[in-house]
Amino acid sequence: MKTGPSFVPLVLGAGGMLGRAVVQVLDPVFPGMVSATRAEADVTDRFRLESEVERLRPDVVINCASYTDVDGCETDPDRARRVNVEGAENAASAASAAGCPIVHISTDFVFDGRKGAPYVEEDTPAPLSEYGRSKRAGEERVAAVATDFLIVRTSWSYGAGRANFVDAIRSRAANGGPLKVVDDQFGSPTCVVDLARALHGLILREARGVVHFANAGVCSRYAMARLILRTCGFHDVPLVPMPTSEAGRIAVRPSYSALDTSRYSRLTGETPRPWQEALIEYLRGGRGAAVGA
Repeated sequence: MKTGPSFVPLVLGAGGMLGRAVVQVLDPVFPGMVSATRAEADVTDRFRLESEVERLRPDVVINCASYTDVDGCETDPDRARRVNVEGAENAASAASAAGCPIVHISTDFVFDGRKGAPYVEEDTPAPLSEYGRSKRAGEERVAAVATDFLIVRTSWSYGAGRANFVDAIRSRAANGGPLKVVDDQFGSPTCVVDLARALHGLILREARGVVHFANAGVCSRYAMARLILRTCGFHDVPLVPMPTSEAGRIAVRPSYSALDTSRYSRLTGETPRPWQEALIEYLRGGRGAAVGA
């Protein structure tokens, strides 16, 4: 697969948080890139999607379309299945019919968190929630249907363009708090622009199979919130730790879902930057905050 200036990536789900970041990163590199929002290429509409991909004849399909509301998936499992399972299969089928590989984005929530150490690609998935189950089923559909695929799992993503933990903490702090944040969930916060750059590198190197990418390091939600408040100058806003059992969430979250990114580094020669550095840059309006600005 040649990836020169004439290379044509097709980004599905281009209106979402990750999709917008991928478009931002790839557009200057590949002038022929095509971005498709849900209105333009709905992954749940199999026949329309296949027709559109066949018409465009891309060199790679990057599927960023996903239903990521963890509690929403629990209350509306049919929607989760339509988007995260059937949508993934439809995207993989369309890519295969067009003779190109698919890059599919998945999640750390395919794991149950009981390992207590960063997960490698070979670890056995055991999702706890409808979101995790739907994303795992989507992975399986992609692997079964696609003739050529890359599945990239990521963790605790944030960025411009969609509600996320980082912006929720910042907004609540601006209203004076106090804030109560769980201190017994651990993961690897990941800026979507860093993830988009990682996808670019993996595509250039024709990576295949399953690869984990996240910013380096592990923290609790509480520690993440503490850095957000400190960076944004909310020194007087009370921040109170609490256990997950008091959070009142509908879906069960894994207590430890950090990802081991060693395979990514072996494939690309790159080391993800620390989560603190990426988060501070995003909060200060750096490259991670540029999408849609």
